[in-house]
Parts: sequence; C-alpha cells; structure tokens
Amino acid sequence: MAVDRDQVLRSAAALLTRKSTATMDEVARAAGISRATLHRHFAGRDALVRALEALGIAECEAALDAARLEEGTASEAVRRLVGALEPAAGLLAFLYTENQLFEGEEQNAGWALIDDRISALFRRGQRDGEFRIDLTPAWLTEALYGLLASGAWLVQSGKGAPRDFPHMIVELLLGGALRREES
Repeated sequence: MAVDRDQVLRSAAALLTRKSTATMDEVARAAGISRATLHRHFAGRDALVRALEALGIAECEAALDAARLEEGTASEAVRRLVGALEPAAGLLAFLYTENQLFEGEEQNAGWALIDDRISALFRRGQRDGEFRIDLTPAWLTEALYGLLASGAWLVQSGKGAPRDFPHMIVELLLGGALRREES
C-alpha cells in the first residue's frame, strides 16, 4: 500500500499542534502507519519538522497570495491575511516554537520572503498614514506571528471559540498598530 506523504504530514501537523512533544511512535499511530514506514519517509524528528516547515511555508505563501495584500487599505489586507492564515495557524504555532528552524545558517529562506511580504504590508500602512510609525514593520510582523500562535493555542485548549479567532487577532493587532489622532 502506497503511503500518501502529504496525508502523513498533515496527520503529524494535527498531532504536533496539539501535543508538541509527541514521539515518532505517536506520530506514526496518528498517521495510521508503522513507525518503520514513518522512518522511511522521515529519518527522524528533525527531518519531519523540516518537512512540516516546508508545508508551513507553502501554506503561508498561499495565504499571502489569497489575501491580496496590495488591494484596498492595509487594515483590510491584514484582515484578509489573518483569515487566510487561520487554517494553518495550528501548524504555524507548532513551528513557531521549534527554535532550530530559526537559528544558524540552515534557516529556510522561505521565512525571510514571507517576513518581507508581511513587513511590506505594514510599511505600506505606515506610509499611507494608517499605522503607527513608532512600531517597526519587523516588530508588527513578529507581533502578528505571536498573536496567530497564541490564538491557535487558545482555540486548541478550548479556552477560545474558533469563530472568534480572526476578530480577536485583528482587533488586538490593529488596535495597537493604528495611528491615533492626537488630541
């Protein structure tokens, strides 16, 4: 029987977003395959995490494209982006905690490209007078990642309703990012 690698990755992502310390045996069970089969596809946890990273980057790139960041106001684009990223938020939350992905020379260049696209959105909002200029685009980008991860964990724990995810993230981010008229 042929193993669907994408299905294995998605099963691993679903498990690891709920239980980041899951063993390879648990990942194999969640995917409905033997540990030996899992090992044939991913030599170890690091290889599995790197494959999940590639999936996460692909999902972020698709969300960025779907959000049409250049259209409308920057605030509208942020709202579309959060909505487009919502399905991948659990996977991104898991990846966000995998420090080895963001250290050293082996960092995947895909993250930098994603950061650049999101930072450009915040820069546009600043240039257009929509967002505060005392918060750097890099800071706002990292804040977005942190809110997405926190929101995913909150929903997974049952402490937050999935339907509230996009609204809560956007309102908290933009509530802090919007330029206020001085009185």
